[in-house]
Amino acid sequence: MQAQLNAVPDPGGHFGPYGGRYVPEVLMAPLEQLELSYEEAQADPAFHAELDDLLHHYAGRPTPLYYARRLTEYLGGARIYLKREDLLHTGAHKINNCLGQALVARRMDKRRIIAETGAGQHGVATATVCALFGFQGIVYMGEEDMRRQRLNVFRMRLLGAEVKSVTAGSRTLKDAISEAMRDWVTNVADTHYLLGSALGAHPYPRMVRDFQSVIGREARDQVLRAEGRLPDALLACVGGGSNAIGLFHAFLSDAGVRMIGVEAGGRGASLGNHAARFSGGAVGVLHGAQSYLLQDDDGQVALTHSVSAGLDYALVGPEHAWLHDSGRVAYVSANDTEALEAALLLSRLEGIVPALESAHAIAEVVKRAPSAQGQVFVVNLSGRGDKDVDIYRENFPELK
Repeated sequence: MQAQLNAVPDPGGHFGPYGGRYVPEVLMAPLEQLELSYEEAQADPAFHAELDDLLHHYAGRPTPLYYARRLTEYLGGARIYLKREDLLHTGAHKINNCLGQALVARRMDKRRIIAETGAGQHGVATATVCALFGFQGIVYMGEEDMRRQRLNVFRMRLLGAEVKSVTAGSRTLKDAISEAMRDWVTNVADTHYLLGSALGAHPYPRMVRDFQSVIGREARDQVLRAEGRLPDALLACVGGGSNAIGLFHAFLSDAGVRMIGVEAGGRGASLGNHAARFSGGAVGVLHGAQSYLLQDDDGQVALTHSVSAGLDYALVGPEHAWLHDSGRVAYVSANDTEALEAALLLSRLEGIVPALESAHAIAEVVKRAPSAQGQVFVVNLSGRGDKDVDIYRENFPELK
């Protein structure tokens, strides 16, 4: 199994039984075009040279692997390192994938870019690359997420993107993706859908993973230099799952490295109060892929909840579903209160205000580190907390 983990997906886009391409007929041709263009780009040294140059000189890679000394001392167990994706241009890991997909879109001569966003960071990164490449950018965002992430809405508009409010359904990420796909169906000739996470129809889960895998490749080299050995555990939050698979992928063949993905436990265990797909989901299809899906007894997609807009989604990426079933990655959840407390702790001990998504991974570190004396943990700090200040203000009234 270890040797097979890096050899997926299959030609049909399947990770075991998960993934695939469940889309209307009108989207089959653009998906096939995207797959072909991506394969050609992957085989082109000039593509990789340009992407590497942008990642270094524009986005700010490599990001540091920071030894969190005070957090380590406070928890009294594992040595804790933070992979500082929050220091990238635009404030999160999302720019890695957006730069890669923008280069692929240019190869296809598609200069109208649409995207979805939940927490707004993918929307900001999309708006950023549209400005950089001279593309038209349109970002779909749920009305509730626009309320929660007002700063990022303004940033997208400042960068020149059009932000379209989605008022259907739960008015969050699921509905934003649905609207983006409706747009794409109507405008396939000149439009590229810049999907932001490791989900959706093939080739998106593989392509997004590949663009984000720079995180794990850097972290692997950095921890070897810092500790002289591989880490005992990797931890990352999991919404769709791009930051987590980006960290995990380079370590999948290292049997001694444990991997823990942290979903959003929300405000309770009942359906509709969380976004923990492995703690209440069943296999289903959403937005082009088969994976673990939160759904009711009639098979309807369930409402979800998380204090973090970026984890508030009913389906988990298909590669994560396969890694879960194989036992290679353990998936747990942290609830809203635990994530908020972890964010406050990291802010006070390390002077780093994390994105609420990343705070879920820190919450799991708080649980595990005290009993892991002598071990080395690497945590993906996937984004910074500027975007979440309004939510922090609502939840920490004593700080106003």
